[in-house]
Amino acid sequence: MAADAVIALSLIVVAAGGAGAGFLAGYEYKVSPANAPGPVANSTLSILGAGTLSPFFPPLASTLANETPGVSAPTAAQTYEGSLDVTTALSSLHARADVAAVADLRLIPQRLEPNTASYTIVFAATPEVLVYDPSLAAFNGVTTSNWADKLVADVTTHGNAPFAVWNASTDPNGYNAIFSLELQGLLYSGSPTHYYPTFYGGASGAPAVPVSATTKVEKESQAATLIHTKVVSALITYRSYAVANHLSFVPFDPIVGLQANNSTALADYAKLSTTIVSSSGAFVSVAPAPVLFAVTVPTQAPNPALGAAFLHLLLSPQGIALLSAGGAFTPIFPGWTDHPSAVPSVLAPDVVGLPAWAAAYL
Repeated sequence: MAADAVIALSLIVVAAGGAGAGFLAGYEYKVSPANAPGPVANSTLSILGAGTLSPFFPPLASTLANETPGVSAPTAAQTYEGSLDVTTALSSLHARADVAAVADLRLIPQRLEPNTASYTIVFAATPEVLVYDPSLAAFNGVTTSNWADKLVADVTTHGNAPFAVWNASTDPNGYNAIFSLELQGLLYSGSPTHYYPTFYGGASGAPAVPVSATTKVEKESQAATLIHTKVVSALITYRSYAVANHLSFVPFDPIVGLQANNSTALADYAKLSTTIVSSSGAFVSVAPAPVLFAVTVPTQAPNPALGAAFLHLLLSPQGIALLSAGGAFTPIFPGWTDHPSAVPSVLAPDVVGLPAWAAAYL
C-alpha cells in the first residue's frame, strides 16, 4: 500500500446547470487513509485506531514495549484517524496492523468480519458532550437542558464563530453529533428537527448538509486547537477527548449523549437515522447506537501475538486506570466479544459475550 495514500471525504452540495435543476452530490469519496501502517518488523507494534484514542493508546503501547524485551512501539507505526477510515484501510486497501480500534461497536463486525477480523472486543464507553469557548457570554449558565438553545443563539443572535461539525462518512463522531442534536430536540422540545435545521440542510434521515452560515466542517483531531484559537465557538465530541485536552464542556442527558442503553433510550435511537457514503460511493443509512469503543487483532496482523498482548494490557487494571483517568472513559471489563471462541487464548479470561441489547446492533 502506498505510504502517502490519503482518504478524504468531504460533504459537498453541487448546483447543476442546465434546465435550472439542482441536486445533492452528498459526500465525495477520494482515496485512502494517511500513513496507515504497512508491513513492519515482528518486534514493532503497529496500531490503526480511532482518533480519540491518540492520547491513550501510545502510552499504553510504550508500557508494553518497555516491559517486553525486543518489542518497540514507535509513533511512526501508529495512525489515529476516523474510525471508518480505519476499517476502509484494512478491508479495501490492505493495510496491515497488529491492533485496530474503532469508536462504534458495529464497525468491526459489519465492515471487517469475517475476512479481515474474526472477532471484536468492546472495551470502553464515553458519551458525547458539548465543548464550548468559556470566554463567550453566549454560554453563560449553560446546562444539560439548555445547551442546544444556547448553541443556536451563539451562532445566530450573538453572531459568534461557527459550530464545528465532522465528516460523518469518515468519523462516527460526525453522525453522532447529528444524533445528539436530534435527540436533544426530541427530549426537550418534542421534535428531532427542532435544532437540526439551524445546522444542517436536508431532511432528517437524508444526507445532512452543513449550513455554511452556522457551521464549519473540520477534522475532529483539530478540535482543541479550533476552540483555543476561536476558529469555532463550540463542537460536539466525546467526553474522553474533552477530558484529555482539558476543554470546557457540558454533559448531555444520557440519551442525548448516546450513553444510555435502557429500553427507553434504545426506542428513541430507533426513531432516527442519517445517511453517509461508503467507501464504494453508495449511500448508507446509519442509526444511533450507544457510543462503545471496540478493538480487534486483524487476521493479517504482522504480529498477532503482539497485538493480543496489547489487548490484554488494555483490559488489565493498568489499561483500565489509564482509560478512566479524569473520567475520560468508562472501561468495560470483562470486555464484550461477539465471538468468544475466536478470541486468542491469552484473552479468554478477559472477555464475555455481548449483552443481548448490544448484540442486536450487529
